[in-house]
Amino acid sequence: MALLFLLILSLFNHKAMTQVITLRPMEHRKQLHIAIGFPYNDELKAYVKAFAGVRWSVTHKTFYVPDGDGVLHDLFNYLQKGGYYIDYRAMRYKPKHTQQQSKVKPPDKAILYKSLTAEGRKVLTGYIAYLRGKRLSNSTVSTYGYFILRFLYYTRDIALDVLETKDINRFMEAVMAKERYSISSHRQCVSAFKHFTEFCNITGFDASNFERPKKSKYLPTVLSKQSIIHLMQVTKNLKHRTIIGLLYSGGLRIGELLQLELKDLDFDRNQILIRQGKGRKDRLVGMSQVIKPLLFNYIQSYRPQRYMIEGRDGQAYSPNGVRKFLKESCKLAGIIKPVTPHTLRHSYATHMLENGVDLRFIQALLGHAKPETTMIYTHVAQKNLAQIQNPLDEAV
Repeated sequence: MALLFLLILSLFNHKAMTQVITLRPMEHRKQLHIAIGFPYNDELKAYVKAFAGVRWSVTHKTFYVPDGDGVLHDLFNYLQKGGYYIDYRAMRYKPKHTQQQSKVKPPDKAILYKSLTAEGRKVLTGYIAYLRGKRLSNSTVSTYGYFILRFLYYTRDIALDVLETKDINRFMEAVMAKERYSISSHRQCVSAFKHFTEFCNITGFDASNFERPKKSKYLPTVLSKQSIIHLMQVTKNLKHRTIIGLLYSGGLRIGELLQLELKDLDFDRNQILIRQGKGRKDRLVGMSQVIKPLLFNYIQSYRPQRYMIEGRDGQAYSPNGVRKFLKESCKLAGIIKPVTPHTLRHSYATHMLENGVDLRFIQALLGHAKPETTMIYTHVAQKNLAQIQNPLDEAV
């Protein structure tokens, strides 16, 4: 094959032999294109750019043209007409376009609310009060309320007293499926409707028998101990480094960290009090001896008044701010895994298990209601996995 390729090349003139243009498939911005590669030459560059649709990609450092019906054929004829040799063998292996359907951006809450009828607004207000009466968390009330807001807008042309269960099914198909909500959001939506139909108490409008889709089960992302140390080392901002240290050393959820107050840190007993964590439970976690100098330095430098990690005007720090700087720190540390604040909590639990700490203690430190939740870390603990002998090794 190589000999035949050289033979074909020899049939062309000197210009063609020294100026070979290579065409290959390229995916750019989730679209398929044809990359046009060639040795730099002003005359050749001008000729390529004259072809309709040719652009330069800074990312891929090459000229390209969007792929489509007949584009390769037209490009080939155009380049051949200029007297150039075209190597298009790579185009035989053009990948199938697998662009995923982009998620539809949900409409703004305020716009939806203004579009409701007076009756719809009254129902939504009553539903929110109903949820608060059940003492659900603010986050849950907000989430459930939004789904019902969407439903009331979707059925705004239907009188409330004639709503039927099939209207919920239509909403699920037209909104939840079409806008590609996650399984977790779908489960929350079903829960919202169970409460809503109970609140409305309309005959034939009942979601009590609706089943929530099963949760997707994923193994948690875990960083090594060395990666945690390196992550803190490359994070030069003192407040940011303190946040990483607290999230990891305490196994805290991001919400628990941001609500942490100065009075909750007991430096004498080396304990941190987590007030009203998930499930409205208080719990105590240990304070690392190594992190204490960092905490003292941070408190002395920033002088927080109420919250341990304060944002502007003494308010709680923004969770988006934490995610943003953590992403930047991971780049500096060369960590290519997808890392979120919860990754540090997963790492804390896994490392505790690898250090031989009993699962029951880890469950208490994490604030898990069920031991099954903590059991997930047995699947990622390297020490436990390393002790399992491979059957082939045993057989040999």
